[in-house]
Amino acid sequence: MLKKLFFLFVSIFFIYSCAINPTTGKRELFFITEPQEIELGKSVYSNAIWEAEGGGGEYKDPLLKKYLENIVMKIHENSHRPNLPLYFAIQNSSIPNAWAIPGYIVITRGLLANLESEAEFAYIMGHELGHISARHTAKQVTYSLLTQLGAATAGIFLSSKEYANFVLEAGSLTTTLLLLKYSRDDELEADRLGLEYMTKIGYKPENAIKAHKNLENAVSSYLKEVGHESKERGFLENLLSTHPRSSIRVEELKSIAAQYPVKNLNGDGTNRESFEKMIEKLRVINKAYLQYYDKAYKLFRENKINEAEKELEKALGIDQSQPAFYTLRGLIYMKRGLNGLAEKYFKIATELDNDYQPAIKSLGFLRFSQKSYFDAIRQFEKSIKLYPNDIVSQYFAGLSYFQINNFNKAKDYFLSFAKVYPTHEEVHGYLGFCFEKLADLDRAYKHYSIQVNINPNNEIGRKSKERLFYLKTIIK
Repeated sequence: MLKKLFFLFVSIFFIYSCAINPTTGKRELFFITEPQEIELGKSVYSNAIWEAEGGGGEYKDPLLKKYLENIVMKIHENSHRPNLPLYFAIQNSSIPNAWAIPGYIVITRGLLANLESEAEFAYIMGHELGHISARHTAKQVTYSLLTQLGAATAGIFLSSKEYANFVLEAGSLTTTLLLLKYSRDDELEADRLGLEYMTKIGYKPENAIKAHKNLENAVSSYLKEVGHESKERGFLENLLSTHPRSSIRVEELKSIAAQYPVKNLNGDGTNRESFEKMIEKLRVINKAYLQYYDKAYKLFRENKINEAEKELEKALGIDQSQPAFYTLRGLIYMKRGLNGLAEKYFKIATELDNDYQPAIKSLGFLRFSQKSYFDAIRQFEKSIKLYPNDIVSQYFAGLSYFQINNFNKAKDYFLSFAKVYPTHEEVHGYLGFCFEKLADLDRAYKHYSIQVNINPNNEIGRKSKERLFYLKTIIK
């Protein structure tokens, strides 16, 4: 009887989970409502905008942003879901890419620098808005939840509020899932919608093919610059694997373009001259990143400090407006033990952009090294507010609270870090100490045990063994 009721409930659940796809007018299965889509976008965006090489975050140029935003909003007004909120940003990344999640649409500096007209930009943005119009993100979430439905039997009879939380949390949906994993059919549908939207606002459809070719050229040029060992190579190859082959896509675009004649041209249908003028400065800055800064950052991570400094000086010789450049210079000085100079350059970076998260985090490292733990906490917590998934900031916030004996706050940050790095060589020892100080001896015992299993021989591992031996006598 219970099994029959369960299947009856599931059948009703599926029926009521069907909704109209705005672009096709057909009923499709969606486990996520429009308000939940918007909340999901909000929860992902603040992390996604920072998760890129080249400093990440938003590229700040108010005039350029306003110019491009006007085009984006015209497309949005002519899309199938103009009621949705929409925020446009240029991501400060050299990787040629564009992406959209409900409520947000983004193009990278690296791709924008390689486009040649408003029409090409309009197609790229129309394509990304097409993913939102067709609810492709909602489809991804639905498929993810379907794979877990069998394991979630106990959670079927949830209240609406609990279900909403389940939808947003199930599967631990990552930025990668939301930004990369569209099917090839979804990509072709977004191509069609991109062409429809760009022609509605007066741009010639043949520029979609030019945009596609410029994207391919940008990716090829970028891969040549970064080399075969770069992690970004895997990112881009994975990204392109979801897209139809170039020959198929170009033919498809040509076929679709014939279906969308332009009724009222916007200028000459490309507005190339005004576009080229507006992105002139960005192209210069992109060159400084791609040819010099990105190499300097890679060399720094490889601990080749002198070589990194030489490449960074070349980047600064081209442009002096980028907080990423001054942050890296500060990190180089910090590596050399020149903390006064390091602080000077971190502060220059935050004066250029007071929300530049890497500079704020770097100031946190500096304050922690100086044992100024209260100030370190302020910096790390601001860093986390800007970029919630920055687990390094979370770990050092935990260490800072630990140093001032605030074990309750420390354990919260350590627990967040341990979820991502469960085999870290020290965090479970710190958690053991925190829980012991908070008189939670069972959890202290658990984390001391994990620490000893991971590394019993480092300093915190040896202390964990001592505490474990002591707690055995109390707990048992």
